[in-house]
Amino acid sequence: MNQKLRRYITENFPKTIRYNPDNNGTLIGLPKPYNVPSITDHFQEMYYWDTYFLNRGLIIDGNAEQAKNNAENMFFLIEKYGFMPNGNRFFYLHNSQPPFLSMMVDDIFAATKDTKWLKKAFDVLLKEYDFWMTRRLSPIGLNMYKGEIEMAINEGMYKGFLDRIGSRPESITDEKLSMQYVSICESGWDINPRFDFRVEDFCSVELNALMFAFEMNMAKFTDILGFDNSKIWTDKAEKRKALMTKYMLKDGIFYDYDFTNDKISDKFTCASIYPMTVGMLSKEQAEILKDNIPRLETEFGLAVTEKMYDADKYSFQWQYPNGWAPMYSLAINALDKYGYTADAKRIAQKYVDLIERNFEKTNNLWEKYNVVTGGIDVEDESSDGHKTMPPMMGWTAGVYIEASAYLETR
Repeated sequence: MNQKLRRYITENFPKTIRYNPDNNGTLIGLPKPYNVPSITDHFQEMYYWDTYFLNRGLIIDGNAEQAKNNAENMFFLIEKYGFMPNGNRFFYLHNSQPPFLSMMVDDIFAATKDTKWLKKAFDVLLKEYDFWMTRRLSPIGLNMYKGEIEMAINEGMYKGFLDRIGSRPESITDEKLSMQYVSICESGWDINPRFDFRVEDFCSVELNALMFAFEMNMAKFTDILGFDNSKIWTDKAEKRKALMTKYMLKDGIFYDYDFTNDKISDKFTCASIYPMTVGMLSKEQAEILKDNIPRLETEFGLAVTEKMYDADKYSFQWQYPNGWAPMYSLAINALDKYGYTADAKRIAQKYVDLIERNFEKTNNLWEKYNVVTGGIDVEDESSDGHKTMPPMMGWTAGVYIEASAYLETR
């Protein structure tokens, strides 16, 4: 571990804490202090799935109380709006983000053993689960990203989509692009080439893997809290696994499924790692996925996708050659869960080396990295609309702590 970088993170994580209990302009006030991804300038609000990976670093650093504060702010937003928004801005009420809260609660409970707090969390999780199962359910019984379509159309959000990709797709109306924008933002991979500008036609593999984890965690929490209905939740998880196997499994790997055209995607991305991360795979399936992860690897790290067809036509920041911190965390934990320690260590070491190399050059951490060159020369349209890639603490720092700790303990 680079001690200079470790000191930088320790000194600067507290500088990302904000406390704004009252609404202020576009900002939604939150009752507890919360972490934002960046020290200054961009990303001055709490985000949903970003915070899961940030929290993992906080917990390893012995700061489970701040991780709990972040989660409790999410409880507040779910109670207030019926779902966890993209972040605590009024303009983020268009969509949620991938549902990592049950995993966040599991991490915090493992660190605190606070059953009273777990009961509070359980009641809120019931409400979030209901959101996904009533407002984001596809005709085949699996979940999909959608966003608040009517709101997006009324606000003409197609403009944001076009700004982000740099070129207009053929034969797609403004209304359709507005729909795409909120749906793709809900995926967290904004913007990516996985869905061919038809997000609403797909059940995504990572969303349903996270929902499987949600159901298994609710079964686990039910047992811990002394309730007698954990089988309800394990049955839900088994039903989901069966549906995913029916619709998403191809050659031993789970892919996105186009339910409108009854077609499994042929795009291999880090999304296919999620079922392994949540423990959904058989040993045989895990072996197949482990052997295919090198398709996403380079000398310098893990690309979020294989090299895809529209790289020269559109600007997709969630595409090769860009590498993003959360995908490393998911891959490390997936491989470790199934006993592939050497492979997990390889991925962890590549991430640590990538972060340290660029910190030595720039004295900063960054939102994403180019894993072909090993630098920060990325194809960029940052998620807040700025052309210059912003520096980042957030999940970049959180996953660095996690990957470093993994290498030190394995």
